[in-house]
Amino acid sequence: MRYLLLCCFLALAPLWLGGQSNQLAQQYYMDGEYEKAAELYRALAESGYNSFYFDRYVSSLMNLQRYDEAETALKKQLRRTPEDLTLHVKYGQLLEQQFDDDKARKQYEEAIANLGADKFQITQLANAFVVLTKYDFAIRAYERGSKLLKEDGAFSLNLGDLYRRKGETAAMITHYLDAVAEDPRHGRNVQTFFQRYLDEEGLQEAQKQLYARIQEDRKENPLYPEMLAWVAIQRKDYKGALRQLRALDRKLGENGERVLDLGNLAANDRDYETAIAAFDYVVENKPAGSPFYLEAKRAGLLTRRQAITDGYDYTEADLRILEAAYLEFLEQFGRNPASARIAIQLAELEALYLNDLDRAIDILKGIVELNGVNETTRAEAKLALADYYLMQGEVWESTLLYSQVDKQFKEDLLGHEARFRNARLSYFRGDFEWAQSQFDVLKASTSRLIANDALDLSVFIMDNLGLDTTATALQTYADAELLMFQNRYDEAFATLDGLLRDFPGHDLEDDVVYLRGRLYRKLRRYDEAAAQFQQVIDTYPESIRLDNALFALAGLYEGELGDKEKAQELYETLFIDYSNSILAVEARKRFRILRGDAVQ
Repeated sequence: MRYLLLCCFLALAPLWLGGQSNQLAQQYYMDGEYEKAAELYRALAESGYNSFYFDRYVSSLMNLQRYDEAETALKKQLRRTPEDLTLHVKYGQLLEQQFDDDKARKQYEEAIANLGADKFQITQLANAFVVLTKYDFAIRAYERGSKLLKEDGAFSLNLGDLYRRKGETAAMITHYLDAVAEDPRHGRNVQTFFQRYLDEEGLQEAQKQLYARIQEDRKENPLYPEMLAWVAIQRKDYKGALRQLRALDRKLGENGERVLDLGNLAANDRDYETAIAAFDYVVENKPAGSPFYLEAKRAGLLTRRQAITDGYDYTEADLRILEAAYLEFLEQFGRNPASARIAIQLAELEALYLNDLDRAIDILKGIVELNGVNETTRAEAKLALADYYLMQGEVWESTLLYSQVDKQFKEDLLGHEARFRNARLSYFRGDFEWAQSQFDVLKASTSRLIANDALDLSVFIMDNLGLDTTATALQTYADAELLMFQNRYDEAFATLDGLLRDFPGHDLEDDVVYLRGRLYRKLRRYDEAAAQFQQVIDTYPESIRLDNALFALAGLYEGELGDKEKAQELYETLFIDYSNSILAVEARKRFRILRGDAVQ
């Protein structure tokens, strides 16, 4: 046993010692102690040839400017292992260090000329050139290697990467597309490269090359239209992407899923025309029982509604056309649990845009009483129904419904929303202290929107409750807010005018100006709304509404008034000068989007 252990130790000792020497040599090399590194690496290389050890040995000699020794070692090793073409690259580097560029070039040329039909050798040589940033020689190595192997696309990804490093975008795109054509599994990687390295001009070049390939491709490879659609989406050219995806859907006999996904992308980016065309394609070309038919039908309705309500010049005729589309959907699919959310959308259209509260309430009551409806959907219907009851002045019906949802979904966001609306109702009715206590609790909600709104109202009540022993002015302001909620705009304006008349110089003056801005915005009188928000900013620099006014004014310029530059300026002012505002984070996000940053 002792003899066996001794034999094992003697056999393994050189490996252990070699490992120790390698670590020590590496440390010396990293620390710039090239004399010691050279001795260790020479010993390691001589004990059994290893290209890494030998390369480090020669590099150490070059760093010591012992060029003759380095050249002798390289020539000797070239005689021993002529198949290791990277030695020519190292020799060329040595000659360049001695300013003999012509001889160095001959070594590089010789390495490429001696290449064989060996994929490993080709890659190894090209990588040696890449390490020295000699990209043109690396490209030549790969190109010659492809010919020797008789595989045109063997190194397309490598060539694409090299042209990227050289900044030659067109050539980079060509080789990356060659890689996809050679092996479709490279498609995702190439998309990642394009997303990372191509700007708008580069994406246009990719689009141009893909168009050319599609026209020349007799096999009608679907990969090219897929890539072209993807590039179009990166450029937010959803209409161009839709053309490609519809053609692919027809050619491949697909189920419309890709077209539906594109519609959702376009809708989220407010390209409603393309989104509606995508959803309509699925509805018109797929059978009613297909997996995406109903989803496309629903999405088409929702997008038509967004297209109208996000547009600033819609007419009642537009709303009636949309209403007819909702009614047609419900007639086709029936009023049942599956169509409940569509019915909720129809009720919103009736109540908030067509001012038919009775009809909206009837629709929602039907959903609340419907057997089998999802409880979350039922709760959403109850919240909307409570809002519409409040708009009619039915306070008790409203608070009852809010309380039901609060109780059923106590720890859920729906419950938080119901509690917030109930607290807001108490604020409208003048029960300020109870309302504030509820808002204080809701400031900890996991929903940022609810938490922000709760904090806003809590601070507002606290700031104004002690100013008037009867709280009459605050109640008048709350009355005006309720009238705005009920779409009774003329009465809301009159109430605000009365507040200023009855309480001249009151601290609520800035709040009155801000609320007028909100009223004008709901009335789509955007210039007047902007003037009110600007007045808060100019006239009331200490107002707690200042950050709200900045954010609202920026939103107007970003959307309805179409001045992105002004919007960006206002968002920047908000998150820099009012960094403690609850709106600062969202302002920064919108600023970055307008600046063109990629925002998660």
